[in-house]
Amino acid sequence: MAAREIRYDNNIFLISYDIVHPTNTKSIVILHGWGSNKEIMKKAFGALLPKWRHIYIDMPGFGKSTNPTILTTEKYSQILTLFLEEIGVKPMVVVGHSFGGKVATLLNPECLILLSSSGILVPKSWSIKAKIAIFKLLKPFGFGKIRNFFISSDAKGMNHEMYETFKNVVNEDFENSFANFKNKALLFWGKDDTATPLWTAKKISTLIENTTLYPLDGGHYFFLEHVPFITEIITKTCKEQH
Repeated sequence: MAAREIRYDNNIFLISYDIVHPTNTKSIVILHGWGSNKEIMKKAFGALLPKWRHIYIDMPGFGKSTNPTILTTEKYSQILTLFLEEIGVKPMVVVGHSFGGKVATLLNPECLILLSSSGILVPKSWSIKAKIAIFKLLKPFGFGKIRNFFISSDAKGMNHEMYETFKNVVNEDFENSFANFKNKALLFWGKDDTATPLWTAKKISTLIENTTLYPLDGGHYFFLEHVPFITEIITKTCKEQH
């Protein structure tokens, strides 16, 4: 494991990262989802794509990377752009799972790989809407201490900066960002994903012109069972980029 300090918007971010196959010249950046870290992505992909230099990054606020401020997905992408410049990497391929897919899209690689990416707003269920309404009613009466009962499991245990960041990123509509992406994209999706349902993948595939969608068995972490297939498609499809 290595780490670099990145200065962005008058803040210092310590970015933890790992590089696999460091002597290779072709670079692929692999980004985790919300609440995760680089280790799960390295465990999934680290033994494959042997001709590529893999860069695994703990995004700010996750794993061993720090986040001293409130961010948006756009700011995450700007911080990672500075980080990649700092380590001298210009990736041709960027892989992003869930929240990492939005960051990957903004990095604008020549070949974009989305694994059950977030970015298309999914209507909240009735139970979630009810919890939000009750919390808003109770908050003025000093019931803020019971917040953990109401907030999403993705936000529990977070400090103030990450909780406010979560509220920012979970409500972002990324349709325009997907539509503005003009390079090649591969979409791999869990058929039974409930966090980012398959219909959102189909929506993204209509927004990105040069894209192919691969629905696969499984839920939100479907890719853990399909890494050989995914890396085979990446190798075949993205090789002409180099």
